Amino acid sequence: MNSTNSRSLLLLSQRFLWKAVATVLLTVAPFFALPTHSSEQASPETVGMSSESLKSMARLANRHIEAGHITGGVTLVARHGKLIHLEAHGQRGTDDARPMTTDALFRIFSMTKPITTVAAMMLYEEGYFHLNDPVAKYLPELANLEIYHQGELVPVDQPITIEHLMTHTAGLTYGWASDHPVELAYQESALQYSENLDAFLTKLGKLPLRFTPGERYHYSIATDVLGALVERLSGETLEAFLSTRLFQPLGMDDTFFNVPEDKLDRVVPNHGWNPETNTLGPLPANYQMPIQGVTLFLGGGGLISSAKDYLIFCEMLRQGGSYGGVRFLGPKTVEFMTMDHLTADVRNKGATEYPAQHLYPGQSFGLGFGVITNPAQTGVISSMGAYSWGGAANTKFWIDPEEDLIAIFMTQVMNAPFGDQLRFDMKVATYQAITELGSQR
Repeated sequence: MNSTNSRSLLLLSQRFLWKAVATVLLTVAPFFALPTHSSEQASPETVGMSSESLKSMARLANRHIEAGHITGGVTLVARHGKLIHLEAHGQRGTDDARPMTTDALFRIFSMTKPITTVAAMMLYEEGYFHLNDPVAKYLPELANLEIYHQGELVPVDQPITIEHLMTHTAGLTYGWASDHPVELAYQESALQYSENLDAFLTKLGKLPLRFTPGERYHYSIATDVLGALVERLSGETLEAFLSTRLFQPLGMDDTFFNVPEDKLDRVVPNHGWNPETNTLGPLPANYQMPIQGVTLFLGGGGLISSAKDYLIFCEMLRQGGSYGGVRFLGPKTVEFMTMDHLTADVRNKGATEYPAQHLYPGQSFGLGFGVITNPAQTGVISSMGAYSWGGAANTKFWIDPEEDLIAIFMTQVMNAPFGDQLRFDMKVATYQAITELGSQR
């Protein structure tokens, strides 16, 4: 297979990056201790939830396993700062019959985006930039962008701002489709094969925008550019910044761009869904995201993590930006990030763009997070103001301030046509176990 075809297939395999949504899975394994100063473990009844009702997680997992949708994964629920459900289900992969474990490591793809946005907002709080600053002020490679308009390339009359990056309104794209000249230009540029973020920016500066910045929501490489901004402003690689400023003080010892040698055996194999045969199988090696030797630190999708580690990140947000006696963000900043930042016009122009429905009804976008704006329209039990995101291999998290609840699902299946079903099934399995509403406590 030549390199051009390999790149095209890789882009196709990533086509449903947005769909990275829920995950769930088979028989139950016992609790494992969480990293130091993580959420306290407790029985569901102590936080207004039902142990008996939470058994539906395993029943749901069995159903999806038996249907051949997934091979295994991890489910987690925490409420009021206490871990009440942590289970491993099924096996690691179609070609790896070892039981899944709760400390398994998963490629979290776009669940990297909220982490990178938090890192950028830490610098924002320190006075490094304003949200309405033009990105080119700090990344001059993007100073002379053009836009594809009616068959011609013309200068951009609206600069990309940093807030545009955080809200996916920058006019950038992903190159997932082949129905537009800008998408094809992205594919030819092979951005994802750049040596580092400096090389990435050099290539990007030569590519046209798909839309005028600020005009519409369009999911894109914007958070990768945001990661490059973190590098330029901090003087560190994104890998180093996240490690020293977030992961180490949080105790997130299982989250990284490069997997240490002694943890490689915990990485779950990634799988792909074959739409022709409706079967699950291992992704070929040349479609796999690298987990060692990484020098291109993509803030939009490059991290590997575990359910327990991601809980720590979520718990820091639930606590208003503070965790383990260390403050990472101010509570007002977290509140601001998890508000709806899109006008109805901007949101509605892009919510249903390719590859399919992206922001589902009743959902909009904040700074780095999808945000529920109308629970009654979502098609599933939800809460106003709950914020979330997912990853291409069907990983998913959400934080529900109204119910003071965190839920995380981890599996590894790309291109899954049942991603929405999994996500909605897991929401129902979580919320039906509540016996006391948040307002009752």
